[in-house]
Amino acid sequence: MTNPDFDEKIDRVGTRCAKWDDMEAAFGVSAADGGLAMWIADMDFRPPEVVQRAVEATAAHGIYGYPGAHAPYLDSIRWWMKNRHGWEIDTGWIMTTAGLVNAVAMALDAYSQRGDGVIVMSPVYHAFGRVIRAAGRELVELPLALQADRYVMDWSRWEMMLTGNERIMILCSPHNPGGRVWTPEELREVADFCTRHDLILVSDDIHCDLVYPGHKHRMIAELVPEISDRLVTLTATTKTFNIAGTHIGNAIIADEDLRQRYKASLMAAAISPGLFGLDMVTAAYSPEGAVWVDALMSYLDENRRLFDDGIAAIPGLRSIPLQATYLSWVDFSGTGMSRAEFTARVEQGARIAANHGPSFGEGGDSFLRFNIATQRSNVIEAVARLKSAFSDLQ
Repeated sequence: MTNPDFDEKIDRVGTRCAKWDDMEAAFGVSAADGGLAMWIADMDFRPPEVVQRAVEATAAHGIYGYPGAHAPYLDSIRWWMKNRHGWEIDTGWIMTTAGLVNAVAMALDAYSQRGDGVIVMSPVYHAFGRVIRAAGRELVELPLALQADRYVMDWSRWEMMLTGNERIMILCSPHNPGGRVWTPEELREVADFCTRHDLILVSDDIHCDLVYPGHKHRMIAELVPEISDRLVTLTATTKTFNIAGTHIGNAIIADEDLRQRYKASLMAAAISPGLFGLDMVTAAYSPEGAVWVDALMSYLDENRRLFDDGIAAIPGLRSIPLQATYLSWVDFSGTGMSRAEFTARVEQGARIAANHGPSFGEGGDSFLRFNIATQRSNVIEAVARLKSAFSDLQ
């Protein structure tokens, strides 16, 4: 493979791209006016060449019938989990979903009833709350504690917040938007908590491959195998390789009873994977894909440094140090401004579209989330614009 060029400018405007084509409607920030899209969690980079070759080979064949013979696809997932995460799985444990938000919805259907409580650790990925409420379940937010610029689990407080109506806990690992890689000790505490309160644990590990030097992600299924009878692990290639448009993900479930219940929900919803998604996943989860991911993380690490240094130079702003993901969580509380004022400065002054903190639940009011998985020139430009928008503080 040739070295990936992450600096390559790719014009995504007018390509039915939600990130760039929808940002004016969502934030009043126009691409035509030089606006920067730093919201939706996809990257402005091309996927690895091996993925593009797979798409082209499928297209060249010219027949797009029902896909079968899934063994290469399943084997690629097993290979990736073993070689990148030290997790030995059986291909029979894997069920394919229409992305990970769909995978969460299927877990709610399989393991809870209307009115049941579903726990999240907030602030957290906003789609969890949306799906939980839409399914008629009760959203139970257990607030993370922000200590020394990192989120920690507040077990003593959480124990007193439960009512006994809770059936499921969703773990975001690594955490979005806080960028935490949970330690083995923290993951064991999660397992103990779920066992103690008889909860099904749904672990969303979609960002597991996007981890920075000095940190190591652990699959809770590999670390604490004794909770397999209450554990559903969700994984996907979509964030790692920038192929979210495939809407394909996996639920990996070792326990037979849990697996059959999940499978029944998938069958009832008639969920099955598409031809191109299967081929793209198979190509991505490969030695060539692994080399590409390593290069990606090296590039993102420098983007992270530049963005954090820029934010730190603006009085009143602080970014939570990223251990994983490409989503920077920036706190504006030190400015003394209202949410409306600092948001207006970012959107109207700096012309940057970033996710609003309140959408991530409790604890998000003073934050915006910035996607730094873009060309370095865009990161440098974003920092310059933010410094200008808040220049009166300097």
